[in-house]
Amino acid sequence: MRRLLSVIPVLVLLLLVSSLTLADEGMWLYNAVPVNKIKAKYKFAPDQKWLDHLRLASLNVGGASASFVSADGLVFTNHHVGAGCVHNVSTAEHDYIKDGFYAGTRENEPKCPGLVMRTLLDIRDITADVQGAVKPGMSDAEAGAAQRAETRLLERECSDPTNNIRCDTVTLYSGSLYHLYKYHVYNDIRLVMAPEYDIAFFGGDSDNFTYPRYDLDITFFRVYENNQPVHTEYLTWSTEGAKEGDLIFVSGNPGSTGRLLTMAQLEYLRDVAYPASLAALKRNINSLLAFSATSPENARAAERILFGSQNSYKAITGYQSGLLDKNIMAQKAEAERKLREAVAANPKLAGEVGPAWDAIAQALQWQRDNFKRITFKGEGAVPGRLAGIARTLVRVADERTKPNEKRMAGFQDQNLPAIEQSLTANIPYSPELELMQVTDGLRALAENLPADDPFLKDVLAGKSPEDRARELVDGSHLSDVAIRKQLFSGGQPAIQASTDPMIQLIRKIDPEVRQMRREMEDKVDSAVRKYGAVIAKARFEIYGNDFPPDATGTLRLSYGQVKGYLENGKKVPAFTTIGGVFDLEKKHNGLAPYKLPASWHRALAATGPAKLDLNTPLDSVNTSDIIGGNSGSPAVNKDGDVVGILFDGNIQSLPWRFYFEDEVGRSVLTDSRAVIETLRKIYDAGPLADEILGARRFVPTLYPPKEK
Repeated sequence: MRRLLSVIPVLVLLLLVSSLTLADEGMWLYNAVPVNKIKAKYKFAPDQKWLDHLRLASLNVGGASASFVSADGLVFTNHHVGAGCVHNVSTAEHDYIKDGFYAGTRENEPKCPGLVMRTLLDIRDITADVQGAVKPGMSDAEAGAAQRAETRLLERECSDPTNNIRCDTVTLYSGSLYHLYKYHVYNDIRLVMAPEYDIAFFGGDSDNFTYPRYDLDITFFRVYENNQPVHTEYLTWSTEGAKEGDLIFVSGNPGSTGRLLTMAQLEYLRDVAYPASLAALKRNINSLLAFSATSPENARAAERILFGSQNSYKAITGYQSGLLDKNIMAQKAEAERKLREAVAANPKLAGEVGPAWDAIAQALQWQRDNFKRITFKGEGAVPGRLAGIARTLVRVADERTKPNEKRMAGFQDQNLPAIEQSLTANIPYSPELELMQVTDGLRALAENLPADDPFLKDVLAGKSPEDRARELVDGSHLSDVAIRKQLFSGGQPAIQASTDPMIQLIRKIDPEVRQMRREMEDKVDSAVRKYGAVIAKARFEIYGNDFPPDATGTLRLSYGQVKGYLENGKKVPAFTTIGGVFDLEKKHNGLAPYKLPASWHRALAATGPAKLDLNTPLDSVNTSDIIGGNSGSPAVNKDGDVVGILFDGNIQSLPWRFYFEDEVGRSVLTDSRAVIETLRKIYDAGPLADEILGARRFVPTLYPPKEK
C-alpha cells in the first residue's frame, strides 16, 4: 500500500516570484501557492495553516464550487449551481425555482437526489510512478494505455469507498506532472434556502456575463452523514465585507483554461470545435424555447437545461472572441515562435522537443479530418436522459467483468458507489422533454451522416427520426428507479436479457462509440499528452517553473483586488447596492427579466428595524483569476473570513480562458453583507443568519495525524 503524503509544497520552485505571470494571474495549486509573490505585492503571506483551513472548508459540487460556513455542515454556493436540486425537489404545485425556498428547521430540509459534494484532503505527487510506466520502444498509444493503467492502480489503492474516500489522478502541464487527489465524498445533501430565480438571475440572459450586476446568486445546503450534520472545518463570516483595494482570495474549481496550448490547438478550437459547439447550442436553445412555449409545465421542466445552454452559448462566444482577436493570437504566435527558437538553439532540447509542435499539429489534423465522425458517433450520438442511463448501465455491466486497471476511465471500483447513487437517484422526469430532445438529436444525426451509414441505420432502425424517437422513449422503462436498480445489480445477464429499446440500442451502437473513443485516445489524446509534456519541460528549462498549470476542474487558489475599471472612458464602480436593483427595475418598467420578486417589494415597504438598507453592497468586482467552474467559490479576506461568493465574470473576462489581463476583465461577487441583510429582512431567515454569524471557528481533528 502506497502511503499518501500530507499536503506540502512539493513544487517549491512555484513559490518564487513569477517573471512571466501578468498582474495577479494564476489559478494556483494548493501545494504550490506563490506566497513570496503575494507577500511582495500585498505585504501578506498566507501560511500553511491558513491554506489548509481554506482548502478543507472548500467543496467541489458537480464541477462547480462551494464552501462550509458553519460548524453544523452548512454549505454556501450559487443559486445557479444549486438550482438542479431546487428544481428536483419542486413540483408543479410548489415551484421553488420561481418562489424560493427556506426550510426554517432541519426537519424540513429536503434531500437533494443525486447531489454529491467533496472536499480535498490530500495531494500526492505520482509523476514518477505514471511516467515510469512507459517503457522504451512503446508507441504513443501503448504509452498512453500503460499510464492509464498505472493511474487506475494508484487510484484504487488510495480509495476507500466504505469510508467515502475517493482518489482521482490530476494531469498537469499536459502530463509533465501527475498528482493524486484524495477526497472525502458527501452524498447526503439537503436544501436549506434558495431565493427566487428572478433575483438570483436578475437581468436574465441579457445581463449574464456583464457588469454592473444586481444578483443575489446564493443557495444554502446542509451536509449530513449518518443522518447527522457533519462537523468539519468551515469559514467564518465577515459582517464588514471588503472595500475597494482590499486583497481577497478565491478558492474554487476552475474548469478549463488553454493558456499553455500550442497554436495548432488554439486554431483547432477557433476554426472547428467552437463553431460546431455554438451551432449545436443555438439549435438546442431554439428547440427548448419552442418546447417551453407549449405549456407552463413544459417551461418548468426545461428551465435548467435552457439556462445551461444559454449560459454555455454566451461563454463559448466569449472564449471564441479571444481566439478571433488578432492581437491576442499574434502574441500567442510570437510566444510560441520564441520558445521554439530557444529550443532549437539548445542542443540538449532540440532533438527531443523540436518535433513536438509538429506532432501535436499532426494529431489535431486527424481530429479535424474526422470531426464529424467523432461528433456524431461519439458519446452523445443519442441524446437525452434515458440514453445516458442506458449507456452507463451497459458499460458498468461490461466493465465490472474486467480487472480494475483495464477498465474504461470512470468505471473503476472507487467510482462504482457514485455511479450507483446517480443511477438510483429519484430525479423528476419529463417524458415530453425527453421526446423533444431525442427527436431533435436523431434529426441532427440524420442530417450529418450519410443515409447509408451503418451506424445511422442501427440508430434509426428503418424509421424516421420522429417515429424512432417515439419508439425509444415510449417503450423505455428506464425512468423507473426500481428497473434501474435491477439492471445495475443484475450485471451482464440482466443487460443481455433486457428488452428495453434504449438498452438494446445502446448495446448495438456502443462498440462503435467505444472504438471512436479509443481512436481519439490513441491518435490524439496520447500524442497531445506526450508532446505537451515535452513542451512543458522545455518551458521549465528555459523560463523556470514559476507559472501555474492550466485549470483542470480541481481545487485552485486565486487572488486579486476589489477594483472597479474604466470602460469606454467611463468609470465602472467596484460595488452595486441593494438600492440599485430597485432603480434598475424601475428603469425597465418592471418587465422581465428586470422584475423583482414580491418579497423584495414587501421589504422595501417595511418600516422600523425591518426596513431594508438600500445602501448595502449587493455585488462587486475584483481582479482574481477565474473561469467557468469557479461559480460558488468563497471569496475570503486575509483573516480567512467570507466577504462574498463568486458567481460570474464580466464579458471582458471570458478571453481569460486563453489570455489574462486585468485592465477591464473582472470577476463578479455577491457581497457577504447583502446575504445577511436579505436573509433577515426579506426572507425571514434570521436563524440561518444567526448560524452563519454566530459560528466560532471549529477545527476538529477529523483524520489521524500523518506519519512523519
